[in-house]
Amino acid sequence: MNLLKSIILLVACFLSGVALAQEPQTLQHMSDKSNDLQHILDKSVDNKKVFGASFAIKHHDEIWRGVSGNIETGQPYFIASTTKLFTSAIVFNLHSKDKLSLDDKIAKHLPDSMLAGLWAHKGQDHSADITIKQLLSHTSGLPDYFQGKNDDGVSLEDEITGGNDQSWTVDEAVERGKKMKPRFAPGTKGKAHYSDVNYQLLGKIIEVVTNQTYAENCQELIFEPLNLKSTYVYTDPKDSTPRTLYYKNDKLMIPKAMSSFGPDGGIVSTTDDMLVFIEAFFTGKLFPEAYLDTLKKWNKIFFPLESGTGIHRFKLPWFFDPMGRMPELIGHSGLSGALAFYAPKENLFVVGTVNQVAYPSKSFNTMAKLIQKTLKK
Repeated sequence: MNLLKSIILLVACFLSGVALAQEPQTLQHMSDKSNDLQHILDKSVDNKKVFGASFAIKHHDEIWRGVSGNIETGQPYFIASTTKLFTSAIVFNLHSKDKLSLDDKIAKHLPDSMLAGLWAHKGQDHSADITIKQLLSHTSGLPDYFQGKNDDGVSLEDEITGGNDQSWTVDEAVERGKKMKPRFAPGTKGKAHYSDVNYQLLGKIIEVVTNQTYAENCQELIFEPLNLKSTYVYTDPKDSTPRTLYYKNDKLMIPKAMSSFGPDGGIVSTTDDMLVFIEAFFTGKLFPEAYLDTLKKWNKIFFPLESGTGIHRFKLPWFFDPMGRMPELIGHSGLSGALAFYAPKENLFVVGTVNQVAYPSKSFNTMAKLIQKTLKK
């Protein structure tokens, strides 16, 4: 995740320069700020790095929505790794129904062929020691099949962004990861390593436990209960509904890859649906709300993001935000420039995308400006 680490560093540097120490003004409702929020969104679309943006914010009972550039109102887009929130929600739901436990060893649910050599290095094999909770929290020590490099120094991400669209199965993703060196023993204190293979494995566990596909679980446990009519798991490479991704100045046509990510990054949605989902995730509509406090054991992944169990935290240290104007955010983001976060202390939810693979920091920059304008008094 070196690329994403550098991106988040750029975000932090940017935010340190945002005008945080502004003079207090009369409290405004979001409707009064609508033009200012839209102006921020329009400025984010420079037709060089960002060609389209779609965001929505809910602050208490008020909602603002905006689109700009080549993304239209209601336009479905790839949410990439923000999908992991959906996968986490399903696991927590199944846990609440006693169909699995977060403390289960994955060996209880996965076939021996998938488990064999999963975590093996220099005569040590911790494959059977990994738990479901460790997959959710990226503390399994497993390498990342997507951004991890093979023996030739090339990652699957490199191949795809280089124009080599390709598909894979969960077994092939896991086998690719087995060829890479594990990062640390499962559950090593203070250690976390972001790995998409963790969520490929979670998707497989969901299917084994329920005897249904990952897509069917999403439909039954999330899409239908929340009435998310424009949200689905992307499985058909011929489906041209989602807005095409960009990589730098060019459209990135990778339908085979997008149809392969599944539980680690394969969902398509809209800002309206994502706003409903992120609120449901944090208010007990998908799994017991009491679980949330148990998920907040944070480990550093890439500054300033930290990983909890099934969720991430975006929190700037005081020296980047001495006035404390940027709230703590909990949720997830994706390499497509999509994100979904919740600010508990402010009762604020924010979702959106800039639909850009090469510069996903643009979504954090845009989000930060929108949040600060929303909270400005």
